[in-house]
Formats: sequence, structure tokens, C-alpha cells
Amino acid sequence: MTIEELRIRIDELDRKLVELLSERARAAQRIGHLKAATSLPVYEPDREKIIYSNVRAANKGPLPDIELTHIYERIIDVMRALQRNELASERHAQAALHEGRPGHAAGAEDAQRQTSAAGQFTETPETGNEK
Repeated sequence: MTIEELRIRIDELDRKLVELLSERARAAQRIGHLKAATSLPVYEPDREKIIYSNVRAANKGPLPDIELTHIYERIIDVMRALQRNELASERHAQAALHEGRPGHAAGAEDAQRQTSAAGQFTETPETGNEK
């Protein structure tokens, strides 16, 4: 194969990887919803160890196990962040409903609030700089 043919193949594989990563992300979001409903934590180190073990067991090369594990560490970090963001959005919407406000109405007020280093909410101007 020529370099151009190999690059075309890589482009095809990249599209498939994006499709699979998106499917994985949707599954992670659904798991996040179930974790919220059952009060399970987003971070589950034992489950992550199982994933790494499964990935290494499936590895036939040419990537060394350690490099493949590094790739999966990053994938899991992103999926965990996706779950946290999804759960935060759900909590925000639920809080707004409990306060009798539409889900998005609370956003304008909350955009003005930031968490300080001590964990206290402080009002901030629209620039995001503390008053």
C-alpha cells in the first residue's frame, strides 16, 4: 500500500473510533443516570481496574499494554467527567423544579455564583472575577 492509501485507511478507522467512542459515551451517560438513581459514586476504582485488565487481555499488539492502558486512562477520565457533568445538570434541573422554577431559569442566577476555595458560594460579576 502507498502512504496515501494507508492514510485513507487511517481516516476510515478514525471515523469508526469516533463512532465507537460516542457509543461508549452514551453508555457511560446511562450508567451515570443509574448511579444517580441508586446513589452510587461516579468514581469506582475497582471497576476501572477491571476495564484495564480487560483491555490488556484483549491486546494483541502492536501497542504495548502500558500505552494502551494510558489511552484508556484518558478515555475513562473523559467518560467520568461526562457523567459528572450530566449528573450536575440533572441535579440543577431537579433543584429548579423543587423551587418551582423552570429548569433553565436557574441558570442565570447560578452563572453569577462561583465556589470559593473554602467551598462557600460567592457572588461574582459576569466577567467571572470575584467582587
